[in-house]
Amino acid sequence: MKVPEMPPVDPAAIENMVLALGAIGGHSGTGVCRTAYSPEWVAGQKRVETWAREAGLDVRTDAVGTLWARAEGAEAGPVIVTGSHIDSQRAGGRYDGALGVISGLVALQTLTATFGAPRRTLELVSLCEEEGSRFPSAGFWGSRAIVGKSAPADCDTVQDAAGQTIGSAMRDVGLDPAQIGTARRDDIAAFIELHIEQGPVLEDANLPVAIVDAITHIRQTEVTLTGVSNHAGAFPMDLRADPMAAFAEIAAAVIGHAEALQRPAVTTVGRCDVIPNAGPIIPKSVTFTIDARHPDETSAMTMYAVHDRIMDEVAARRGVSVDRRVLIDLPACPSDPALLEALQNAADTAGIQNMRMASGAGHDAQQMARICPIAMIFVRSKDGRSHTPEEFSSAADIAAGTDVLIGALYRLAYLPEDADASRDL
Repeated sequence: MKVPEMPPVDPAAIENMVLALGAIGGHSGTGVCRTAYSPEWVAGQKRVETWAREAGLDVRTDAVGTLWARAEGAEAGPVIVTGSHIDSQRAGGRYDGALGVISGLVALQTLTATFGAPRRTLELVSLCEEEGSRFPSAGFWGSRAIVGKSAPADCDTVQDAAGQTIGSAMRDVGLDPAQIGTARRDDIAAFIELHIEQGPVLEDANLPVAIVDAITHIRQTEVTLTGVSNHAGAFPMDLRADPMAAFAEIAAAVIGHAEALQRPAVTTVGRCDVIPNAGPIIPKSVTFTIDARHPDETSAMTMYAVHDRIMDEVAARRGVSVDRRVLIDLPACPSDPALLEALQNAADTAGIQNMRMASGAGHDAQQMARICPIAMIFVRSKDGRSHTPEEFSSAADIAAGTDVLIGALYRLAYLPEDADASRDL
């Protein structure tokens, strides 16, 4: 079946929505500070709700505060969902997460205004606490609730920096933590998340849009090397059990390993705590983090095994002990082939230049993959900036990404079941 021409997105109109939402919790001129369950976050969700109602969508809020806006389909069955989150870093940018919510809203508004009710129900979702910027151990709180991985018991143990529990923060905005289980969904056929790239790959390729074929495996490990603290001048080098020397060798080796593997492997040593941390003293211990990522699961596991061997060998040779604790371990998440086909067809039909790439960051889509097929669209980030007020994506690039989303959602939700990639969902 021939796909009709999609109505173009107005770049100025969508940019105005970005600026209007960005003004709620505005920070540092061009940035945003809008953390989960804060007054700014509540006001931002209300702004999205108002826009959704004006677009003729049915709106509800689930037990954790996630906003859903629904365009009811003519046929019963699982729904097609798009969206992202509006919570931010402290302070972050206007585009991270929020762009996926705005583009999803524009997509549903455009499709229903142009073609009427869809065959399959479409829903927009605006999730909560993706960032973990207020409650560090509650990242992906909204999407984890949808897939049944957030529990009422967490509400009494998860705290922000001020000591307030996430359950107390929920009650402050009128939510009942005991009802978290009701947020779970088992009727979602597919989830497509539009997001800024948050890196420089698209800009380096001079392309506006990428179709994301996988989300990287993320493993963050805390490592403690323990030796013997002594005088920095009186102890000969060959008699030391120096954890700092071991750390320096390990850090260089694991980073060098990722450099040798080349893209898309990445490894970062992001934090280092030294005890006693004084100039004339050989340290007693060094605790640091290794954040290592690869979108191919087999390659990721091989990389982690190499890191462990490096640490064990260096520690044994230098006479220090090594202890490892995995803080985060999110497996690689490949995108669904049928969704990739729908996105690629939409981009090609609209004449939008694009590339395939993996996401080096974690996203709500990674959680949603527990219950449904997923895929993502990336929009170019100027200078690769993100998690900063300097974050920026041009109106033209945003419009291009939204055009791809509109075309894909049309194929999935409007075409007859056997007409396109939607047959496999």
